[in-house]
Amino acid sequence: MAVTRRLLMAVVGLSSLLIYLGAAYVGYVLLLPVWDSRPSPAMAGVVVIGTAIVFGVVSYWGATAQLKRSLDAVELRRARAPDVYQQLDALVEQMDIQTPRLLLAELPVPNAFAIGGGAGAIVVDRRLFRLLSAPEFEALLAHELAHLETHDALVQTVAYSLVQTLVGLVGLVLFPVVVLSGGIARSLALLRGDPSSWSRSWFGRTQRYALQIVAVLGVAVTLLILGYSRRREVAADDRAVEVTGNPIALARALKTIERASKPHFDPLRQLYVHGETDTELSRLLSTHPPMDERIQRLKERARHTKTIPRRETS
Repeated sequence: MAVTRRLLMAVVGLSSLLIYLGAAYVGYVLLLPVWDSRPSPAMAGVVVIGTAIVFGVVSYWGATAQLKRSLDAVELRRARAPDVYQQLDALVEQMDIQTPRLLLAELPVPNAFAIGGGAGAIVVDRRLFRLLSAPEFEALLAHELAHLETHDALVQTVAYSLVQTLVGLVGLVLFPVVVLSGGIARSLALLRGDPSSWSRSWFGRTQRYALQIVAVLGVAVTLLILGYSRRREVAADDRAVEVTGNPIALARALKTIERASKPHFDPLRQLYVHGETDTELSRLLSTHPPMDERIQRLKERARHTKTIPRRETS
């Protein structure tokens, strides 16, 4: 019985090995003409990068349009809030940006975020008009205008598209290695009569290493993009302080938003001026720096610089 089982595994293993080797040869024959007619590395790089950028831009515009439709937001008219538009116009004059639309929405938590390109739009939760004083609201507007000024959301979307393309290309290159090495490893293990030993063989380790390369690359580029997003939040804070001259107002606005917010899952979370961070891992995977660190940084800046807020009334 044991001999019969061993013979059957050997036959299956040999058949599998022949199939994998045959598939590898057919793939080689089919890909050889493609390889011979390949473009220059420079041209290939331009095509890949250009395609990734176009796809990123299209994805961004599509996602922005879908987001606007899903928010059920309404535009805040100038006649209804002349003081708010006076703040907005004064900020726009100091920044390299067109006047965006102000949209009111019922967000899951009191918050604000910037979307769109060109003039763009700033989405504001209605409760912020009640929770924030005039200087605090002005500082919050300046923060969101800073995101629009440097097209942060668009840049991050395009960057994500680029790194996705990079990871995809690496995965595409390693895919034949993963399939072939794994198939050969299992076939040889069957020929030896020890199916479980395939992962310990050279071919099995090769497959594992190839998969690990793709996984590590994907994690690394994701962490880089998240780190860039956190740096842009800090840069937007700095820009808001630069144009308002009032770091304390922004610190108070952030603190008020933090107190009014309850930690929970929200698909708009990555766009908010405030992002929740609880543990070290969640901080590493967050699109926003820890709120306490941002507030403390703004307070330190207020202590070391003389600021003259433009408005002190609420």
